[in-house]
Amino acid sequence: MLSTGLPQGAVPKLERPGPLRDRVYEALLELITTRALQPGQHLVESELAGHLGVSRQPVREALQRLNTEGWVDLRPAQGAFVHEPTEEEADQLLTVRTLLEAEAARLAAAHADSAGIAVLESLCAEGEKAVAADDVDAAVALNARFHAKIMELAGNAVLAELAAQVDRRVRWYYTPVARQRGQQSWTEHRGMIAAITERDEQRATELMREHTEHTRRSYHARQQS
Repeated sequence: MLSTGLPQGAVPKLERPGPLRDRVYEALLELITTRALQPGQHLVESELAGHLGVSRQPVREALQRLNTEGWVDLRPAQGAFVHEPTEEEADQLLTVRTLLEAEAARLAAAHADSAGIAVLESLCAEGEKAVAADDVDAAVALNARFHAKIMELAGNAVLAELAAQVDRRVRWYYTPVARQRGQQSWTEHRGMIAAITERDEQRATELMREHTEHTRRSYHARQQS
């Protein structure tokens, strides 16, 4: 482990084009979202700068932006810390997620074509392999891709924009329960694919609502398991 608690190999490379402060911001946000940087963890500017191979200035700017967006808490005389979401914060966001994704599932059942359904089938197969291999990071990423594909198949740009605003936090909350949800989550995904394939809008809506509700309950129950 590195001094900031980052697993070896967890630090992303800043090779994409764009302003350095934006690339540092994206790198830190990814580390927080995947919980390589844990809620409550102290974020030391100099150490993060060293890991990312940059000066402290873009790190400082990124931390200020993350603070504005609610990912990082800046405490006087103490420094920066990864935000620790309250149960109420998580509940509110996951409830909104249910509303958005249930509508996306309904629209996907109305509009999805065979090519789109084939992509869902492929993602589901990959997700099941990740669960079997106990590859939590891959399972979380594939889960996000699966839900994003349903959102794409829905064909509603405004709905997709709203979903994108909560996607990162959904991943943040899903990561600690991904292993617990395991194969059951992907079994539920297969049920949704069947409903979408059959163009059963009501069934697709119900299954997505149940699916996201299971994740919400799992998040709240995580500390008791």
